[in-house]
Amino acid sequence: MGPAPAGALAALGADMHSHLLPGLDDGAATLEDSLALLRELRRLGFKRLVMTPHIMGDFYKNTPEGIRGALVLLREAAAAEGLGDVVLECAAEYYLDEFLGRKLADGTEMLTFGGAQRYLLFETSYLNEPLNLYEIIFELKSQGYQPVLAHPERYTYLYGRLADIEKLRRDYGVLLQINLNSLAGYYSPAAQKIAEQLIDARLVDFVGTDTHHLRHTSTLGRKVASSPYYQRLLELPLLNKTL
Repeated sequence: MGPAPAGALAALGADMHSHLLPGLDDGAATLEDSLALLRELRRLGFKRLVMTPHIMGDFYKNTPEGIRGALVLLREAAAAEGLGDVVLECAAEYYLDEFLGRKLADGTEMLTFGGAQRYLLFETSYLNEPLNLYEIIFELKSQGYQPVLAHPERYTYLYGRLADIEKLRRDYGVLLQINLNSLAGYYSPAAQKIAEQLIDARLVDFVGTDTHHLRHTSTLGRKVASSPYYQRLLELPLLNKTL
């Protein structure tokens, strides 16, 4: 299977979950890596990228200042390489741990996207349901943030619990973001099944590439764009188009 045609994912317009900013986490290590990923996402048709480096306890101790600094570097390099037609923005992917709770308690600045909507992307452990999940969601909402749960299809503790995922969205006001590569079975057959169930149940609010490296962009181009579930996804009122 060859590369996808240019613009294969253009219908989405914006990607709101990626790890392109250089040297901050397990995504792009260098500015050259960032530009290579940017070229591929641009070729696939994305016009706006909200890049979301990890903020995770003592492991990825990123700050708003450091993230914005990396954004400036990438914007300048992208302009110099003729890639300045893609709008580059930043937010973060917050890991739900005790450090996130402390940030909320201390009133620490949190990086959001979507302007006045104040969308805040967060993730949890893949294996264990956080004991303070609902407490953190309540605190985020009470401080005016709109929580967006990253890739619910990848959390094994939620497997077989589609009703609980729906409850998070319906009763607790958490928006749901799935990864495009889940539609290609990139992470696991189980994650693909959950992603398909979420699309069928019309529970998907955002989609993201979660791009870390060129293997991700390669799968996006070769497999996702031709997936029947990608076409079903486009029939949903995705919020990507509002960014």
